Amino acid sequence: MEEFSVINNDYRKVGIKAEAFAGLVMPLARNLNGLTYAATIVVAGILGVRGTLSIGDFTTLTRFARQFGQPINEIANQFSSIQLGLASAERCFEIIDEKIEIADDISKVELENVKGEVKIEGVYFGYDEGKTVLKNINLDVKPGEVIAIVGPTGAGKTTIVNLLTRFYDVNKGRILIDGIDIRDMSRKSLREAIGMVLQDTVLFAETVRNNILFGKLDATEKELETASEMARADEFINHLRDGYDTLLNEDGGNLSVGQRQLLNIARVFINQPKILILDEATSNVDTRTEVKIQEAMLELMKGRTSFVIAHRLSTIRNADKIIVIDNGQIIEAGTHKELIEKQGRYYQLYTGV
Repeated sequence: MEEFSVINNDYRKVGIKAEAFAGLVMPLARNLNGLTYAATIVVAGILGVRGTLSIGDFTTLTRFARQFGQPINEIANQFSSIQLGLASAERCFEIIDEKIEIADDISKVELENVKGEVKIEGVYFGYDEGKTVLKNINLDVKPGEVIAIVGPTGAGKTTIVNLLTRFYDVNKGRILIDGIDIRDMSRKSLREAIGMVLQDTVLFAETVRNNILFGKLDATEKELETASEMARADEFINHLRDGYDTLLNEDGGNLSVGQRQLLNIARVFINQPKILILDEATSNVDTRTEVKIQEAMLELMKGRTSFVIAHRLSTIRNADKIIVIDNGQIIEAGTHKELIEKQGRYYQLYTGV
């Protein structure tokens, strides 16, 4: 609350200055135009009295003086829009100037025949220098195990996912998949071995078919239909006007939240990854759709190493191991029953004590 109060106060001060400045621009422009017009009339009038300026020239000169001010008034009217445009352009250039992901060299290992064994050994990481987010994270995951990651907001749950997929590299320690350091693998083969189902689905203004095939571009029609059936998505797809050829709006706006999530799961199914990362995918859906999504996710997790970032703790009771992260550290680890009996941090989160 203290941090918010300081930021909010700074924002208020800047906002007042911006409004005051924007309010001054138009009157200043109009007064400047008025002064210019008045000075032109005075000078032209003096020249007319002296006989060096005709009435026609006088009229023309004063009309030009009035027209000269119109573009300045127009610019003043659009001043706020110009400032917004400049600010937006600055953000665009920041993205353009951002360092690109370093390309893999030819010596990188291509990950093949993935078993799904994952080891995290002594990992330290921070997004900014001098600020550590994860501290000495150690985790040994056997192939096919389901690992639930729980903890308060900002504890570092999503950061572990970012490191597993090499969106960032660890500052210290290492992450191994099937005994190979992920920094020694090509990013392409690493990411092909990992499937992700997140809270926010990403769909394109394309057909339902192409949105699912995005998970595996060379998949057959049979693979497409099988993936849809396993994801429990075939039922609603077959009820769409054009079935798999139905064109979606940008980000799947013409589908419900649950339907978008089922398409997302079908996209992962078609790729058949050996490692899964599941962010709670059942938020903001009705109970019936939630059951379908959970059934599809359980089907998807069979025989695959799965990392489940849990928000509603009731959904991860059957996980092989639950790790509790707080302040960037693993403070508890065990099964649901073990952690409840321990009556530690997980017990507090689960019971709301």
